[in-house]
Amino acid sequence: MIGVDSAQAVIRIGLIVLAAYVVTKLLRAGIRRFETVLLRAAHMAETPAGASMRIRTLTNVLWTIGSGLLWFTAALIGLGQIGVNVGPILAGAGVVGLAVGFGAQHLVRDLVSGFFILLENQVRVGDMAVINGTSGTIESVSFRTVVLRDMAGMVHVFPNGLITTLANATMDWSGYLVDVTFPFQKDADRVVEAMTKAANELQADPVFANVLIAPVEIFGIDNFSDTTVTVRARCKTQPGEQQRVGREYRRRLKKVFDAEGIGPSPAHA
Repeated sequence: MIGVDSAQAVIRIGLIVLAAYVVTKLLRAGIRRFETVLLRAAHMAETPAGASMRIRTLTNVLWTIGSGLLWFTAALIGLGQIGVNVGPILAGAGVVGLAVGFGAQHLVRDLVSGFFILLENQVRVGDMAVINGTSGTIESVSFRTVVLRDMAGMVHVFPNGLITTLANATMDWSGYLVDVTFPFQKDADRVVEAMTKAANELQADPVFANVLIAPVEIFGIDNFSDTTVTVRARCKTQPGEQQRVGREYRRRLKKVFDAEGIGPSPAHA
């Protein structure tokens, strides 16, 4: 009778190992499919090598955790089949897991937030962005942090879990707003004509025509007071080119205004 019970236990353990092996294969296939979806969704953020490295790091971590939990569960079930009391093992694992989870809660929060930043392709290296009110150029994006360098050269490191606001100025295209403010008594139509002339000259320049993705937009009178009138324009450019194009447009505006004797000074909004 003991031999029969032992044989049955061995068979059950064998079935458990076989089931765990099959589930492991399915888990691996699922994680590989998930990795492919991530790479496609991220549009190869940063450089292709950088994005692939970070995504594969994430999927490897998921694989290690998933397969480890799977085989740990299979081992516990197998021990139960040969009469080992697994209660103390589960209690000890629960205490250790609780301690580790409590100590690493901030790290887990940062990793989860970084995962969605990458998945949704919210920001990439080289983008101009505003994070929590600080503007600058993104220098690196990882699962734990985003590093931004401001115009003064200062480097700001933001834990992903603490990013509350993120504005990307170079996603798909960039824009540069120019406000021209002049005395109320001046002819607004003359100002608009001068702005249009400067815009046409800019668009005719082959150096800038390639980075302008639309004609310079002259919106017209944007605001006025008792003493001044403001006309707004926008240069719509390839990502990251807005500052160079905007400054060139302002330079050309100054020359046209001087030639026309209008005199207002263009200001970046």
